[in-house]
Amino acid sequence: MDFTFTEEQQAAVEAAKAVFSGVAPDGVPSPALTPGAVAEAFDRPLWAKLAGVDLLSLVLSPRYGGAGLDPIALCLVLRESAKVLARVPLLEMSAVAMAVERYGSTELSEEILPRVGRGELVLTVGANGRTGHDPAELAVAARRDAGHGSGGADRDEDGEGWVLDGVQTGVPWAQCADRIAIPAHTDDGRAVFALVRRDRDGLALAEQISTSGERFAEVSLDSVRIGSRELIDAEGAWEWLRQLLATGTCALALGLGEAVLSMTSEYTGKREQFGFPVATFQAVAVQAADRYIDLRAMEATLWQAAWRLGPARGSAGVGGPLPVSGDVAVAKIWASEGVRRVVQTAQHLHGGFGADTDYPLHRYHAWAKQLELSLGPAAAHEEALGDLLAAHPLG
Repeated sequence: MDFTFTEEQQAAVEAAKAVFSGVAPDGVPSPALTPGAVAEAFDRPLWAKLAGVDLLSLVLSPRYGGAGLDPIALCLVLRESAKVLARVPLLEMSAVAMAVERYGSTELSEEILPRVGRGELVLTVGANGRTGHDPAELAVAARRDAGHGSGGADRDEDGEGWVLDGVQTGVPWAQCADRIAIPAHTDDGRAVFALVRRDRDGLALAEQISTSGERFAEVSLDSVRIGSRELIDAEGAWEWLRQLLATGTCALALGLGEAVLSMTSEYTGKREQFGFPVATFQAVAVQAADRYIDLRAMEATLWQAAWRLGPARGSAGVGGPLPVSGDVAVAKIWASEGVRRVVQTAQHLHGGFGADTDYPLHRYHAWAKQLELSLGPAAAHEEALGDLLAAHPLG
């Protein structure tokens, strides 16, 4: 079998490397370390560059101005973005756009996806539970609102719509997003998600600061009315979107870990003790080798999960003995545990220098902790994987 990436996927990587090459991760102020400081919502100039080389439309189909590439291509670009801690909502926007095209109406796709690809419309999503059906994640209730007549921007032509009530915490990039994908539950217990305009009546944002020091928001919805096409209630839509988000988080963790190991290798190759570079000491070399093995395991499980999320490969028996959620769980377990070990070893091998806030390692450590816990820590995915194995015995 040929496991090499396609020419289109490799071209996306080269374009990403060119765009991210000028980004300096240590040039971003950290609100977590500077009391009273608030970072900008996201890097607008970088966002414009991504749009200029068509990386924002990478995963959209040609009918919406995109290249029609798959989750593997997205993860390849996310991997490059994480190496420089790029402060852009690339994962959230791309994942929501893919879910809208896959599960939403043609009218909704035609309305927003071309603008998304051009960088004119910013999308984000709130997903902070340990698993896809965590009550904390599906805290917003969605109920039918039949209304009377057809008037109003919050209803479709047939006069029908939905009403949203509840609170979604920890939403990244919410302050700058034009639309926010909010997971919700219906009266019959189904998991859905709504694509809500940030300026809707009844929607309010409260400032939050994430583990990485970046701005998040608590989104409160008080009888927020939306049109029926703005709520994606197709079977499996929210689950697929969440799995794509988790897999993209694994790609970010991999890119971050690779950058940190490279940073550590460079430092230990120059730092001398007893007249020799510390990288030549057995204890240092063995720790670095262990972290390299972590990264390779993170990479292998990432590509398996990303491949399974592609077209027509999501069911059990197609690409693996378990549903795609099993591969996503394995990838997230390795990503959470692996990125934590990589940054901890890096801090250890850098010594006191690793704690210097003028050196970017502290920023990578904060981002690594955020990625480790995002969409569930390793323990939550181990539990989910155990449930899957009980339901789908191997052999």
